[in-house]
Amino acid sequence: QGQLVESGGGLVQAGDSLRLSCTASGRSFSSYGIGWFRQAPGKEREFLAAIVWSGGSSTYYADSVTGRFTVSKHNAWNMVYLQMNSLKPEDTAVYYCAALHTQAAPCSLMWAYGSWGQGTQVTVSS
Repeated sequence: QGQLVESGGGLVQAGDSLRLSCTASGRSFSSYGIGWFRQAPGKEREFLAAIVWSGGSSTYYADSVTGRFTVSKHNAWNMVYLQMNSLKPEDTAVYYCAALHTQAAPCSLMWAYGSWGQGTQVTVSS
């Protein structure tokens, strides 16, 4: 898969929106899909959303972000996005994208993923 790179994080106020991007250093993704996770200080890394394009295109979301976050893929640009709306202070975390390297497990599980990006910080102030 190669190195994944996230971008688009930053400091925003509650209620604002951000769009995170994930790229495979400009190359085509060679995975079954891309997932987004986040990790807040002192907490475990948690699944947020995934887009799986093997066998069609499907998206999956954690209950905590359903209706606020949207994952999408721009095929021509080889980019995967995570649109985040109505951000809350509890959304503050480092956000990671990861390459789905197996379809033998639910895409919400970390071990279903191979390459990970370095993360991008999202801070939401109240």
